[in-house]
Amino acid sequence: MIGQLILSLSILIILHEMGHFLPAKAFNTRVEKFYLFFDPYFSLFKKQIGETEYGIGWLPLGGYVKISGMVDESFDTEQLKQEPQPWEFRSKPAWQRLIIMLGGVTVNFLLGFFIFAMVLFAWGEEYLPAENVKYGIHVDSIGMQMGLKNGDKITKIGNKPFEKFSDRQVVRAIVIDNIKTLTVDRNGREQVLQVDPSMIKELSSYKNKNKLLFTERVPFVIGDFLKKSPAKDAGLEKGDSLIAVNGDPLVFFDEYQARLRSAPNEDLELTVVREGEVKNFPMTTTDNGMIGVRPYGPGYFFETQRQEFTFLESLPAGTVKGVNFLSDQIKAFGHILSGRIAASESLGGFASIGSMFGKEWNWERFWTMTAILSLILAFMNLLPIPALDGGHVLFLLGEVITGRKPSDKFMEYATMVGFILIVGLMLYANGLDVIRGCN
Repeated sequence: MIGQLILSLSILIILHEMGHFLPAKAFNTRVEKFYLFFDPYFSLFKKQIGETEYGIGWLPLGGYVKISGMVDESFDTEQLKQEPQPWEFRSKPAWQRLIIMLGGVTVNFLLGFFIFAMVLFAWGEEYLPAENVKYGIHVDSIGMQMGLKNGDKITKIGNKPFEKFSDRQVVRAIVIDNIKTLTVDRNGREQVLQVDPSMIKELSSYKNKNKLLFTERVPFVIGDFLKKSPAKDAGLEKGDSLIAVNGDPLVFFDEYQARLRSAPNEDLELTVVREGEVKNFPMTTTDNGMIGVRPYGPGYFFETQRQEFTFLESLPAGTVKGVNFLSDQIKAFGHILSGRIAASESLGGFASIGSMFGKEWNWERFWTMTAILSLILAFMNLLPIPALDGGHVLFLLGEVITGRKPSDKFMEYATMVGFILIVGLMLYANGLDVIRGCN
């Protein structure tokens, strides 16, 4: 996870800073430093090439380009005491300075869209059509709070058809789009479930972020045996379909979970179907109420579909995917500001981000996460906070509109305030990770 996070951030930081570096050089603005990661007191590597020092810092919290004559997070104000020089940022027209400041986020936006497109081009998009899930859903506890029941077939989320099977679609629709109804087919009858508003905070809470609302409901067909297996000792075989316990008809895996969970060391008789023939097997459950088998998962019963994309098809599809993601982020940010989503439940630091890469290296997931982080980096950098690109852009737009340039001293103080705010936010987000880890 650490390796993937560092590689992903390194790619994004270098390209983001390149977005500032290239237009600065194009407008004959001197760039004194180009650094991956921060280098307070010392750097891990540095090399002077022309007028620019290129290096790698030891503090992996970002990166920077130091542009002559610009008030930034380095707070090097000595040069500002001198008369402006032609090669300095402050000597350039406002429109050129605006392009330089927008270069980083522009690169991150375009990069996010492009990576999404290339992921679609390379791997396509696999999904499970909801209509293929013929046995309905198996509901977890949080799904039950919403009124869902085992065997329900979800047909609509709000007014939109439920076409691609995923509980994340339902979570997103409730938390982001504030949908108020779910329509289900329950035992052949359509029912409309009202979503309680309290479910927004419940589903957006950190403790529930990885909890499933529901999964595919599947029959109980034996796929493999555990090391300690009363079922195997009794004569059951792979491929046997369980249909009853002590003569009581039970078909689905979740039914057996509920029935056996409270049956430690119980003598019982399982009825199975093997190659069309019904057979009975007596056995005794373990101390944990288990029979020692692994059932086949949804992939055994339901056929997924994969949508393939040509290179030309992937570009607009990746852009749409990126725009939809950004739209969700903007809506979520608005919900945090309005109090509908608690910031303390939604924010996370490097540990939270790293955990999203997973413990095994998977290139599709790596590049998908990199695309997501690129767009988040662009969005966050555009926030109108001094010390971020968005803060500089705000002041530059004001200068373009009014014709009045903020003083260097004002920019110095504003940048200091913004820097303190950003550091405080980072400490808060990473502190939440520490607290969660301790709990």
